[in-house]
Amino acid sequence: MEGFFQLTTGLGLIGFVVVWQGDSLFEVFATNHEQKAKIKEHKRAALKALITLLVLGPLYTVAGSLMGLPLAECVDLAPW
Repeated sequence: MEGFFQLTTGLGLIGFVVVWQGDSLFEVFATNHEQKAKIKEHKRAALKALITLLVLGPLYTVAGSLMGLPLAECVDLAPW
């Protein structure tokens, strides 16, 4: 189960970098102030999501293992 959280956290970090870089690129080509403001707001939302991912992912892993929760039974990644 620990590998699952490492995988999802890693994918979340990669997704954040892609979104941040894409927003930075769009910000360069934005023509008016309203577009730039929307892009900056989107970047702030992405940063909040990253912070949530980095705080709650490990916390959930540690708390779940301390409480003995059967987390692995809840996740079925194989479709067969």
